[in-house]
Amino acid sequence: MTELLRRGYVPFMLLGMCGGAIVLIGRGGGAMTALGLVACAVVVSFVAERIAPYEPAWNRSHGDRGRDAMHALVNEIAGIATIALIPLLSGLRDRPGAWPETWPLAAQVVLAVLVFDLGVTLAHRQSHRWASLWRFHAVHHSLRRLYGFNGLMKHPAHQAIETTAGAVPLLLLGIPQDVALALAVCTAVQLLLQHSNVDYRLGPLRHVLAANHVHRLHHLKWAGEGDVNFGLITTIWDRVLGTYCDGAGRRVAPGEIGIGNRPDYPTGYVPQLLEPFRLSS
Repeated sequence: MTELLRRGYVPFMLLGMCGGAIVLIGRGGGAMTALGLVACAVVVSFVAERIAPYEPAWNRSHGDRGRDAMHALVNEIAGIATIALIPLLSGLRDRPGAWPETWPLAAQVVLAVLVFDLGVTLAHRQSHRWASLWRFHAVHHSLRRLYGFNGLMKHPAHQAIETTAGAVPLLLLGIPQDVALALAVCTAVQLLLQHSNVDYRLGPLRHVLAANHVHRLHHLKWAGEGDVNFGLITTIWDRVLGTYCDGAGRRVAPGEIGIGNRPDYPTGYVPQLLEPFRLSS
């Protein structure tokens, strides 16, 4: 049973949740459909982490579940609300976009994933290089364990920066609202997979998907070792940028996650929102 879950978890999340989003949204499903699928994916993530954990200690609360729930709720609602503005933003363009609206919806979503992933990867990489961006991105790196739900733990300002970097090219191309909504579900599901504490098996997908085996290395608390694997969805752009690290054979243990020079980083939701604005942060 456990081995079946390890092998079937990612296909279920990709085909069931992301594929389900494409089918249901293609049939007229809206924001509530998207939020429902994300909520279902969160529940599946929690169950799977208890059946087949990578690190059992990460299944125990570090007093962070309420905080992570607030981050996730705020960021997901903000993301869906932004998508609702697409018709208005599209109306502000002087000429029609170049988006291939005649393609099948699934193909359009794949294109959106690749474009969005490039923008977010570049913004993410710069967030580790520019102090002004790191102040906000540090909130995400302050986590002390990796489990699916904390993939959605981000400072709303940094969430807005990454989303803008990924979404502006799509808006300029004229992405339709239904494609953007499906992309939002795929992104949320991928964040769950990327930070997942499930010891899942990927097969050939391990070379393409920016999954937990590579993202754990990114969360190592030592800056030099953790400045790799910036991709949100795929490993493609990290390979192009020369920042990809496979992580084969490297086991990340409790105590290796966090910000090495900030063991005192705030752990509460409101203190984390305020921390980037402190002069000493």
